[in-house]
Amino acid sequence: MSEQAKHIERILCNAFQPLDIHVEDESWKHAGHAGAKESGGGHFIVSITALAFADKSRIECHRMVNQVLKHEFGPTIHALSIHAKAP
Repeated sequence: MSEQAKHIERILCNAFQPLDIHVEDESWKHAGHAGAKESGGGHFIVSITALAFADKSRIECHRMVNQVLKHEFGPTIHALSIHAKAP
């Protein structure tokens, strides 16, 4: 797991205390396009299961994750795919 992915995982764990979480750095798939960073960061997939998402719509869950990570967009995150659900 890349350092950027570990950083994102720590932020999400602190915010949601997930039952399950996986953060994948897939930046290597996007090398050469406008948002790709030479450092290897930028494109991530987050799969997270947490009680905080209970009774929330998919868009509400995505908004919650985006809100927690808002300061990471730009310096760490260029693109983020979110799979968030309640147990």
